Parts: sequence; structure tokens; C-alpha cells
Amino acid sequence: MNRYYFNPNMRISGVVASATGDVNGDLIPDIVYVTGYRETDVSIIQNMTLGIRDGATGVSISIPLKKNMGYSPMLFLGDFTGDGINDILITIPTGGSGGTTNNYIYSFVNNEPRLLFDSDAFNQAYQYDVTYKDNYKVEVVSKRNNTRYLIDLSLRGSDYLNEIYDVNGKLKTPISGWVDPISGLYPIDFAFDGVYNLIAYQQIAGTYHADTLGTIQNRLKWNGYMFILDYQDLAIYGSQG
Repeated sequence: MNRYYFNPNMRISGVVASATGDVNGDLIPDIVYVTGYRETDVSIIQNMTLGIRDGATGVSISIPLKKNMGYSPMLFLGDFTGDGINDILITIPTGGSGGTTNNYIYSFVNNEPRLLFDSDAFNQAYQYDVTYKDNYKVEVVSKRNNTRYLIDLSLRGSDYLNEIYDVNGKLKTPISGWVDPISGLYPIDFAFDGVYNLIAYQQIAGTYHADTLGTIQNRLKWNGYMFILDYQDLAIYGSQG
């Protein structure tokens, strides 16, 4: 009699995302994939690694990812540098309350991996001050480009405002908010020329994390060496009339 035992902590490993396209410049489609593993009783994927299988030779290489844990990674192949060859964008949702993601862009021209974008480096470089002001205003200062924004809170509900301001619109106590790391990184071909820019979204939090005041939208473009800030704005949510 055969007996089978189920191990509830058994690991399931394999390819968790894949895409096909020429990424080394030889005009032959390559297979780009992400591998990882998860335990059978959880959905988080661990030890994610970028893999590239050369379409001409069948040779595969693996590239470890610095932050390699998350949920349902996504791959996008497109030209970010203008050399006519697909680069590789990997997006890994972290599952955090702010919807943040870890993002990497790699070039693989001539079978040589080169990191073009790292969300950690972006988050460190793009810092903000979020400060509540009198008269129902919040000031957001983007240190990267020395730009100041004002958010008007006057349409918020009275319960929210009364906790923060007195009857004269003066702050009861100093309050600071913050800006989250990247919560979405999207490729967009603004010029319709086959070369992609990036839009990086960052949520602005007020008195607590779910108190979303708006979103910083950074448009990034490749300057030949790195992604630089091309345009930035701040979007806010409307109030019901």
C-alpha cells in the first residue's frame, strides 16, 4: 500500500513572469523571465531572479534582484534609451499599504546586463517635505527640483478639519505628512517614436497613511547616462459637490 504525505510548507518554484523580444540586439527574439519560489500556504514570492535566454544560442544567464520578494512580478520590454533595442522593466508589487513597488530596468545589449534604473536609488534621490499650514493648506516641497506646491484642504469634511484646525483656521499643533516611495512606474511613449519615458507615481500621505492628499507625478527620460526628471506635477482628488 502506497502512502502519500502532504507537507504544508512545501515550496513551489519556477517561472513567475515571462516575455519575449530581442533584448541583445541580434534581431532574434529572446526569452526574458523571472523565477522565484513560494510556500504552498502563502502568496508572497521570494528569491526572484531575472533570467534571459538567448534566442540564437539557447544560453541562459541569471541576474539577482536586490529586492527580490513581493507579489506577481510584471515584465515589460521596450526601448528606453533610443538605441532601437528593447530594455527590460521589472515591476514587483511589495504588498504594502501604500501600494509601493520595487522596479528595475536592465539593458542587455550584446549580452551584457546593465542596470539603468533602480527604484531604491530613485526613492533616495526624490525627497519631500510635507507640512500642514494655517488656513487649511498643506505645503509640499520637492527637494530634487526645489519646487513648492500648496494643497487646499478647505473642502475636506468638518470632522477632519476640526481635529487639525481651530475655528480661525489655525493649526492646533504642528503636523507633518510624507511622500511614499514609488507606487507605480509606467512606460509611456509620449512622442510616438518608439522610445519610452517613465511616469513615477508617489502618494502623499497626511495625518496617517490612508489619508491620501494627492500624488506626485514624475516624468523621467533617458539622457544618455541616466534617467532625469523631465517634468513634475502634483495631482489632487476632487470632492463630491
